[in-house]
Amino acid sequence: MENKICYVCGKEKLSKDEVGLTKKLLGRKIKVEYCLNCLSDYLETDTESLLAKIEEFKEQGCVLF
Repeated sequence: MENKICYVCGKEKLSKDEVGLTKKLLGRKIKVEYCLNCLSDYLETDTESLLAKIEEFKEQGCVLF
């Protein structure tokens, strides 16, 4: 897997969950990735809610995670 970098803050080595959540919430064709903190700012929510969504999507069997 190539090294993914956050589009906003430049954080390197984004986790599979961060990349998967970006694609799940913003669309699979999106060309940029966000870290959890920047994605929460972009979506105007908190990181705890996003972490809960990750677990929910994993339980549903989403292949992005």
